[in-house]
Amino acid sequence: MATVSPTPPWSYILELPRDPRAPGIARVTTRAVLDSHGMTEIAADATLLTCELVTNAYLHTDGPCSLSLRGRPGRQLRVGVWDTSPLVPPAFEGGTATDRSPVSEAGRGLVLLRMCADSWGSRTYDKRRFGKMLWFELGHPQRRMYKSPVDCGECVALEAARRAAVADGGKVAAEDATIAARSHFRDAHLLPLPRRGAAR
Repeated sequence: MATVSPTPPWSYILELPRDPRAPGIARVTTRAVLDSHGMTEIAADATLLTCELVTNAYLHTDGPCSLSLRGRPGRQLRVGVWDTSPLVPPAFEGGTATDRSPVSEAGRGLVLLRMCADSWGSRTYDKRRFGKMLWFELGHPQRRMYKSPVDCGECVALEAARRAAVADGGKVAAEDATIAARSHFRDAHLLPLPRRGAAR
């Protein structure tokens, strides 16, 4: 009887010049790689976040950048974007998802990353290789880990922001803060419903 061995980890690296077309090229490449590896269920989030990180590299650095895509065990994906600046955005150094509004143009990509990615981080380099790498990881939606809301710092921060917005009397800001808090709770703490037709 034939058996199918697990897919070995895979890796792609794309060098991108400092060019306004780079985010679009990164998006198309990411989609093509994920489609070819049968990971279409995370392609929308992965392409959105990849495009945002490459856009940040284009807007905030003076040099090229590179995109790395790595398949990991358990149908996990790690995306990294290296650029020439050693400055790490605050969101990668312990900022919160409420640092910026999701509808704000500046900093929007980092808020989206915190809302969609399973994990993220940064790495800076020494004098032998300058610059930094910003990375995020995504997994199959049905295999993501969900944690208890008890002692969740993100829940506390989002609820504090919601209460402050309500107290200030700004209706739009209060609605945005409420949506952010509910979205985080749903994505981080509620198990997904089984898909129709899925085996129970």
